[in-house]
This record gives sequence, C-alpha cells and structure tokens, in this order.
Amino acid sequence: MPRSITLFTGQWADLKLEDMARKASEFGYHGLELACWGDHFDVRQALVDDGYCAGRRDLLERYDLLCHAISAHLVGQAVLDNIDARHKSILPAHVWGDGKPGGVNQRAIEEMKNTARAAKRLGVEVVNGFTGSSIWHLLYSFPPVSQQMIDAGYALLAERWNPILDVFGECGVRFAMEVHPTEIAFDIYSAERALEALDHREEFGFNFDPSHLLWQGIDPVEFIRTFPDRIYHVHIKDAVVALNGRTGILGSHLNFGDPRRGWSFRSPGRGGIDFEEIIRALNAIKYSGPLSVEWEDVGMDREHGAREACEFVAHLDFTASNLAFDAAFSTE
Repeated sequence: MPRSITLFTGQWADLKLEDMARKASEFGYHGLELACWGDHFDVRQALVDDGYCAGRRDLLERYDLLCHAISAHLVGQAVLDNIDARHKSILPAHVWGDGKPGGVNQRAIEEMKNTARAAKRLGVEVVNGFTGSSIWHLLYSFPPVSQQMIDAGYALLAERWNPILDVFGECGVRFAMEVHPTEIAFDIYSAERALEALDHREEFGFNFDPSHLLWQGIDPVEFIRTFPDRIYHVHIKDAVVALNGRTGILGSHLNFGDPRRGWSFRSPGRGGIDFEEIIRALNAIKYSGPLSVEWEDVGMDREHGAREACEFVAHLDFTASNLAFDAAFSTE
C-alpha cells in the first residue's frame, strides 16, 4: 500500500494549527508532521496538561489527518552549537534564558529529553531534528585543523546526546537526525562518524532529506543504500544546482531567492532530485513510514506549491513488487 503523505508544518508556523490542518486536508494530505514551535506542538504544555495531546489528536482527526512524527529542529540545533546571538531568534524564551552559552546548551538538552517524553504522550515514535555542531566552523581546514579538534566534536556529540537518547529509549521513541549542513552529520562520511560516536545505538537514525545532499554533489540514493536500517523518516524536498561559471556552491553569502546563488530549494518535482530512484531505494529497504513534504520554494506561492507537491507525491509513490516480472515465464 502506498505510504502516507504528510506535510511538515515548520514553514507554516505562522498559522494556527486549526488553519494549517484545514488547508492540509483541502490540499489532499493524509497527515501533518508537527513542528515543536509556533502553535503546532508545545512540548511543555504536553507534559503539564493531561488533555493537551488528546486535544491535538482530536483537532487533526476532525480533518482526517494523522501524525507520525514531531520535529524539534530548532532546539536540537542548540545542543551542540557554539551559541551566539543568532540562536535567540530560533529558540523559545525558556531555552534561551539569559543567553549565556553554557546555560543555553544545557537547557536545550533538557528540552530534547522532554520532547521525547512529549512524543510518547502524543503517541508518535519519531522525533525529527537537528543536533547542532561544535565543529562546523572547522569545515575548511585553514587555519590548519588538527584531527584532535574534529575528534573532540564527535566526543561532544556522545557526551551531550547519549543522555538525551537514554530518555528516548525509555520512552520508546527514536530520534531521526536530519543530515544537513551546520550539523554534526552533513554527508555520508560524517553520518557514519556520528553513528560510530554513539555506538550505533538504535535510538539514533536519520530523517532522510535529499535536497541537502544534492547540492553537495552526493547521490541521495547512495545515502539510503548506506544506511538501510537507519532511515526513520523521509522528507520530500527538492533543490536545483545552477552553476554557470559565476555562481558558487557555497552560496556566496547570498540569500535564498537571489538569482546569483549557485543552488536553491524548489517545490518537489521542479528541481534536480530523481525521486523515482529514491522511491525504488526506499522500497528496497522496506521503508513503510510517511513521505513528508517539506515545502520550500521562494519563487512560488506556498499554497499552490503544497497542493501541487501532494499531487506529485501521490503520483510518484508505488509499492514494491512481491513477484519477479519473469515468474510467469516458468512452466514448472
């Protein structure tokens, strides 16, 4: 049976959940992947108000929508990051606090633990998110970067995330890290290193998002083949690479939507991702979870794009065959 098509609400957090649910239902989606910001899912309220999670579920059910996962990208970013003024704009006030870096890191750790507990109360088994990275700024090795500095970054991943993942394990919830620039894992090799640092514990896997791999020159299908047992959730998100001799793959400090950029996100089906091969690879690993549209395209109206994306994924998805195509040739 084709997979559930959901819509990630992170880019729609300016809307109330009721409005978001109504629109998603009208667009044709089967469910929502709830962001843990805006009005959509409040971790603290889920833990103190016994009726909160039931109320979220009831609201979704009124629009025939399911919820398979929640997303804690923003707070997760602050677990490993070297905190600076940028983080204030993405963090809830109770996590930012006085803004002193050590305290922000620690409060983010506790919030991620509580997110696992809240997910359990809501009845979902996957929390998507970021980890942050204390070593992203060392990506280009000049001034020269020692191996010890890189090793320290992965040691810090283990130090800060193992206690979080202990709570995930207690709750029966898995953390699906979105492999992404600025994170401790941003490509295949750094994702392998992250798994090694965490002793391949089952609570930690990946939210597969092909858009962030494409512009780096990584084949998204190879990522699926490399981590067949760690794909805990899937984002459907497209991107386009537009190198013309003047544009650069690092973005040139130009904002999304600037035509001088070397790459940008696009509405699913309108970029360079080969989603046909991705579906075949997901079928090969027997992934049965949702296909969650993360809609980002600065050049298109989002309601038009979200509706079109739902139709695109519905047409794209198909179940794997359980019969060899040439089985009927046999006379035995």
